[in-house]
Order: sequence, then structure tokens, then C-alpha cells
Amino acid sequence: MMDSSQGEDSPHSEGSKDTAAGTSNASGQGDNRPKSMKRKSGEPKERKAKKPKKGRVQRSAGPGYTVHQGEDMLLVISSSTSQYDGSVWAPKKKGSKKKKLSKGKGKTVQVKKRNTVGAKSKLVKAPVTEEKQVPLLFEPEKATDQRWAQSLPEEVLINIFQLVVVQDGAVPFLCRVGRVCRLWNVAASSPVLWRKVTVSYCWIAPGKSQLPKTEAKIKETFSWLAHNRFSQLREFSLHHWTKNVNYAIDLVSRLCPHLGSLTLSYCTGLTETAFHSLGLHSRSLQSLNLQYTEFQVDGLLGYLENHGVQIRHILFTHGLKNDRLLTAITRGCCPDLELLEVNTKLDSKDCELPVCIQALQVACPKLKTFRMLNVRPLHKTMRNGAESTPGFPLLEELCIATTSYSYMSDKDLWDILFGSTRLRVLDLRGCSRITPSGLAALPCLELECLFWGQYFSSHVGSSSTKKGLHLVTQKWSQTLQQLDIANQLFSEEDLETAMSHLAQATDAETLRSLNLSGTRITPPALRPIIGLMTALNYLNLSSCRYLPRGLKRIYRGQEDIRQLLDKLE
Repeated sequence: MMDSSQGEDSPHSEGSKDTAAGTSNASGQGDNRPKSMKRKSGEPKERKAKKPKKGRVQRSAGPGYTVHQGEDMLLVISSSTSQYDGSVWAPKKKGSKKKKLSKGKGKTVQVKKRNTVGAKSKLVKAPVTEEKQVPLLFEPEKATDQRWAQSLPEEVLINIFQLVVVQDGAVPFLCRVGRVCRLWNVAASSPVLWRKVTVSYCWIAPGKSQLPKTEAKIKETFSWLAHNRFSQLREFSLHHWTKNVNYAIDLVSRLCPHLGSLTLSYCTGLTETAFHSLGLHSRSLQSLNLQYTEFQVDGLLGYLENHGVQIRHILFTHGLKNDRLLTAITRGCCPDLELLEVNTKLDSKDCELPVCIQALQVACPKLKTFRMLNVRPLHKTMRNGAESTPGFPLLEELCIATTSYSYMSDKDLWDILFGSTRLRVLDLRGCSRITPSGLAALPCLELECLFWGQYFSSHVGSSSTKKGLHLVTQKWSQTLQQLDIANQLFSEEDLETAMSHLAQATDAETLRSLNLSGTRITPPALRPIIGLMTALNYLNLSSCRYLPRGLKRIYRGQEDIRQLLDKLE
């Protein structure tokens, strides 16, 4: 009967019966006999089983974007940039044709759907009608779109650039970021970022000179920077320039009315013309640093005689001709001087500089920092008025360090510091003739840093055991933050007493650095200072022969020092 009924069916009912058959098969009902997949002879080709067609689904017009939830974020995908239509994320099939929707008509879109077991519920779409355009959460970017940079506020960019400028300098960083886009160019041109500039010369191979074209390009670039960027320049540094130094100084002095600090390091060719230009235009200049730079001494002397009143800081390198500068300073050409530094190279030996301390105290009563690095001062006495000198009442730092043997005595030190009650930093490295009693007699009561290590390689000096270190630690136990007594030959008992005075400080976070390298420190002397000084983060115990093996090294950090305390116990 089934065969005859199938033969009598009209072609118009094929679709409905096929759909019913598909439904019965899906539900597990109907004839379970196996059917042959081959078509019977005489049966028309239209009898071939057809895949069920997906019903027409009406969907409402979706918004201009699609939201997809990921593992830890929400993805917002714009419809204008997506290659898929609709709110369902499904790739297009090859060969499929899009059906155009006429505006204003509610035509539905016929979507074919696979017949699967346990299919998801069908989505129903409402007729497509004209609606107001939904604003997109973001606009798509084009290949040449630069709007992401233009959307940043200019103040934010300036603050970001300022952090880089403080660490790496304005040049060449600001010159490079100014070429990114217009907004970055405007931000990089802010005068706030160009208040401190350091310019170094291009590297030149040994024995070769700068090409004329390169030299002209450097001058052109520097001139453009001076005219367009240096209007608010405060601090300017020039390093390793062997040519065109006068040209650079002339431009900076004329175009930078707010220039307050000038540094020339390892430069040559600085003549009287540059100093004359500084005197005419740089009325705000207060700091002059000429270390390791060759210049005409007469030009600088003329500048100091005419404009030395405005100078607060001056630094230069010891030399046969440069010594005349110190003589001019002691005559009173810089009455408001606050920082004076004379230095030389570390490998230089027997660098002696005659200086009259009494005359310097009278000429520079406002001096706060006095440094003579690797230069041994030869004290000269002033003939008249030696007893009426006020000393250095405002002095906060004195550095007379040297890598060779120094002949400075307790009396020489007292002549410098007899009126310095505000002294905070005292650097006497290499001054082996200074005694603990001489230090304890100084009028300063709040010394924070004392560097008294012996680093010279020669065997000149006394090798006998010293005593009296406890006088130093007892006087400044409440204020000392850094103490360096490397290679000082104090006895074991004296070191133990001195460390006990440091450990008795009321503030346990005062001492931060302690250098005991090459001393006779013992474990009993170390225990109290390490156990009580909680802020100690640097401890040098290298070459300490009275310590067990494995402990003679440099300790950095509080955790490393705590582990040392466990080993000592």
C-alpha cells in the first residue's frame, strides 16, 4: 500500500510529505526498514530526496555595532568595518548572492538552515523599516588615519615628554617626536620642555676632521633650534665641541635672555669674543662650568671683573694658566659666590694650588660649597686682617679629597672651618694627617656625611695604629648618615667602642652607609651596629682580615645585611 500511495501522490504535495517524513525521522517514529539509496527504475528524477528548506525568519534591524563577550573583555565590532551583515557572527558562503532590500519595504530575508538534531531556537526578525541612525561607539580607522594621536590632549603629551626629557634630555628626543604628527609637533615645541638642553658633537674618527658639508649642516640645525626652541632656555650644556664654540655661545647669549647656567665640557676654541657676548646679553647668567675646557684666561678674567657680581657658581679645572682665576676670586670679583670647585683628572699627581684661605673667606662670605678634587691646597697667610676673618659661616660642604698623600693638618682644617657651624658634608679622603681629636674639635654639631678613607696607593704616611675614633662617632652619632673610614688603622678595641656609640643613636634610621673596608673590624663590633641600625643599606667589609671567610665583601640592601647578622650570630 505504501508503494501505491506514493505513486498516486501529486507533485504538489511532495514538499509537505517530505517535511512530514523528516519530522517523523527526527522524532524516532515511522518505518524502520532499511531503504535503498539507489533510485528505482521508472521513478522520476524529481523523487530524489531534497534537503529541507529553512523557514523564512524575520529579523529586526540591528544596531551599528555588535558586542561579543570574550574571556576577559567585551569586543565591540562596528558593522561598517565588519565583512559580515547582521548581528550573527557567521561567515558568508561562497557563491551566495545578496538580496537587496528596497528602502521603505518590509521584505524578509530567506535564510537556509541546516536540519540538525537539537537545533537552536529560531531567531525572529521584524520587518526592516527605516530607523534613526544609531551612533557608533567608535569610528573605523583608515590606513592613513592619524586621529588616534590627535585625540590626546596636548597637556598630557607635554607631561609625557617632560618625563623623557628629564631622563634622556631634550635633544634629540624632542626633535624626533616633533616629526610624528602636527599635534606632537606642537607639544614638542612647548617652551617648558626646552628649558634645559644638552648638545653634544657628532662622533669623529681619530685623525679625521669634520666634513665641510656636515659642519655647515650642524651650524644650520643649531641656528634653527636657537631661533625656534630656545626662547625659554635656562640651562645649556655643550660637550666635545672642537669648532664653532664661539658661534654657539654667541647665538645662545643673544637669543636666550633667561640663560642662567652655562656648561662647557671638553670644548676647545673658546675665545674672548664669546665672553664678551655673554657680558653683553646674558644678564641672568649665574653658573659657569668650564671643566676640562680650553679657553682664553684673559677673556674669562675680564668677564669676572665686569660681571662677576652676578656669578653664584663657578667650576674650572686646575692648570698652569687657570690658577689666575682663583687669585682673581680671592680679590673679591665674585662677592656672592656660593659654589667654588677646582678639580683635575684622577690620574694627575702632585697637583698643588696655592690659595689664601683667609683672603677667600673675606672675598666670598656667602660660600656654601668648597671643593678641591684631587688638588692639594698650599695655604698662604694674609699679611693684614687675618684675625678679623669671619670664616665661612654658611659653608655646608667641604671637599679636599685626593688620590695621593695630602699634607693637610689639623690646624689647616681648623683655619678653614673654625666658623662653619652649618657644615653637613666633610670629605677628607687621602688626608691621613688629620686626627680624630682634630675632627672632634670642629664647631659643626650636625655633620651628616664624613668621608675619611685612605685610597692612595703609595706607602707614604704612618702605618702605626691609631686611636680615638670613638671621639668622632660619639660627637655625631645622632646625625651621621654616611661614614667612610676605609683603610684607617684603628685598633680592634677602638673600633668596637666607636661602633657601640653609633648603635646608641636615638633614631635607628639615621645611619644608611658604612664603609669599613681594610679595617680591623671584628664580629663583636659589627653585631650591635647591624642589629640596631635598621635603615643601613650599604656595608663594605672587603679586605677585613679579622672577619671569617665568606663575609669579606660588599653588602647592598637591608635583606642582605640581615642575612649577615644571622651568620655573625
